[in-house]
Amino acid sequence: MLRLQSGILPEGNQHALFIILEVHHSSPSLIQGMTEVPQLTQKLSRQYPDAGLTSVIGIGADLWDRLFPEQRPSRLETFRARVDGPRVAPATAGDLLLHLRSERPDLLFILARQIMQRLGSQVTVIEEISGFRYLDSRDMTGFVDGTENPTGDDRAEVALVNDDSDFIAGSYIHLQRYVHDLTAWEKLPESAQEAHIGRSKPDDIELAGHAKPPTAHISRVVIEDDGEELEILRHSMPYGGTQEAGLMFIAYGSSPEPFNKMLDAMVIADTDGHYDHLLDYTQAVTGNSFFAPSLDFLEQNSASSPLN
Repeated sequence: MLRLQSGILPEGNQHALFIILEVHHSSPSLIQGMTEVPQLTQKLSRQYPDAGLTSVIGIGADLWDRLFPEQRPSRLETFRARVDGPRVAPATAGDLLLHLRSERPDLLFILARQIMQRLGSQVTVIEEISGFRYLDSRDMTGFVDGTENPTGDDRAEVALVNDDSDFIAGSYIHLQRYVHDLTAWEKLPESAQEAHIGRSKPDDIELAGHAKPPTAHISRVVIEDDGEELEILRHSMPYGGTQEAGLMFIAYGSSPEPFNKMLDAMVIADTDGHYDHLLDYTQAVTGNSFFAPSLDFLEQNSASSPLN
């Protein structure tokens, strides 16, 4: 049985670190450094067994073709930007993703420094964002986030590739950073906020009937395909401070298609002009896609890839 990366399936933590890297030069030491990410994570986890420390390293499509041109996940592609009127979901630069999670932010700092020392001058940090659990797993809009997440054994079914023989136990990742206009949002009455989300604010109950308009967030992202509801595994986290705050949205999937269809429905108005009205109060400023291969794939290819 292939071994998956440790941060894909576990439930949420109190803290997360999202680091997007640009790779300047591919070399054997780069691949070796990538392979050492789970090893470093395991070593720290043994020292601090109650910290819930996990990691995922994701590889972008362009870098993948430079590292492993003979073996490619069948659905891996660069992030596709969307634009419809004032609504924009941009595609931004990024070769590698480090997604680190723990109950302790100090261990995330330690692990991130160890990883960066291994990767060395071959990489530059494009963006580094610290996420944190807000209240009882709420987004900064005040609504519970991740209500639709799969549970139990369904998490693996939703998140892990099972139909591409070379990439079993891998996962497709999509990452976006959203900046919220909290000043405008907080001026809305609670009933209007609930209509934009599609759930009640205090107790996280889905609105019924006409109380949930077709422009509500969950009306746009709850999509059925051939009678089956499309699912993704979210590990999103709020981030920010007094000047800027929002959501680091991250989704894992056995295929990129559920995410792509959800984002299309959010951004691009349908024939009736409906789009996700939550986007009137938040703006995506980044967009990246990656693939997280199994630990076995990383180890087997750590010294055998043709490199540029």
